[in-house]
This record gives sequence, C-alpha cells and structure tokens, in this order.
Amino acid sequence: MAKTFHLDIIASDHPFYSGDCETLVFPGLDGEFGILPNHEEMVTCVNEGEIRFKVDGEWRYAAVSTGFIEVISNKVILLSDTVERPEDIDANRAEEAKQRALERLRQKQSIAEYYQTQAALNRAMSRLKVTKKHN
Repeated sequence: MAKTFHLDIIASDHPFYSGDCETLVFPGLDGEFGILPNHEEMVTCVNEGEIRFKVDGEWRYAAVSTGFIEVISNKVILLSDTVERPEDIDANRAEEAKQRALERLRQKQSIAEYYQTQAALNRAMSRLKVTKKHN
C-alpha cells in the first residue's frame, strides 16, 4: 500500500503544485473532505476556502476559489479558478474587497448581481482567513 499519491493542483492561469502528497484536505459542498493514498475514485466540487496538503511530513496551505477535484487510481487533480499561498495574498486588498462586497450587498441588486457579490465576499473572506491563520 502506497503512502503517497500524486497531486496536481491547477489554477485557471497556472499550475500551482505537482508532486507526491500524503494527505489533502479541501472545502467541499458538505464541509471538509480528506484524501489519503488509495482513496476511492470520485469527482466532486471544491468550495472557496483553505486547502492543506502534506508533503514530506510538512503541511502546506493555500486559499482556493470554486472548482472541481477528481480522484482516479491514486492520482488527484484539483482544478480551481484561483489558488494562492498565504504569503502571496495582500491582506489589505482582501479587506477592501470584503468591504466593497458588503456595501454592494446592502444595495438593491438583481439576483445575478447578488450571487456575484456573494461570491466576491466569500473569496475575500477565505483569503483573509488563510492570511490571518498562516502569516
């Protein structure tokens, strides 16, 4: 039984990580999901939030936006719109985005605008959470 699996984390504009991994934890629709070596095959959604994955006994962290994850034959592919390391996130900019989204939510909007604003707020909140936790 292998102690690792191959993990590819891919953002929409660049590959984020590719290599062996011992454990992956990501936010899903029903809470956090964990992937270990020889996990059963599956495809599911990834929500905004924090992912953490263990490489050579060391945990690594990142903020992700919505996406998908596929587990097949001890290989995991996580596709997301954005993936950012805590040290790459500008906390001031994320706080400003949060405040803008909160202000827009107070205004009258169409349903589509409301969902876009809610997504922007979720993204800003997850970025702030990751930076505060790991910086």
